[in-house]
Amino acid sequence: MAKNPQLVRNYFILPCCLLLLNLVNSIISYKAQLISDHILRVVFIMVMILGGSGVVAWIVSPAIESLVRGLHRSSRQNAGVFGEVVFACVLALVIFWLYFQVYIHGPASILPAEWANPRI
Repeated sequence: MAKNPQLVRNYFILPCCLLLLNLVNSIISYKAQLISDHILRVVFIMVMILGGSGVVAWIVSPAIESLVRGLHRSSRQNAGVFGEVVFACVLALVIFWLYFQVYIHGPASILPAEWANPRI
């Protein structure tokens, strides 16, 4: 049972954070299209991704870890192994839906309408 928190971190939290970071990188690249200077655009993307990685590592990952552990624990306590499987499936479906929206319909599909880049 001592390995269970490590398994939750390795198989749920870390992949979710990496997938969400990749989605944020897609949004950053999408919004960077508004910058016309190519050098400034690349600098902006690099700074935002490096800063985003730091935010994910130090703030988002621990927050998601706490949330996931709480949901994982309660789903397992309330519904046993079935609850654990349902939890994993819901988590996978949410991440899949986000990826589907971004890669099929574009990053603007998951952003508020006010944040969409104007059509040029």
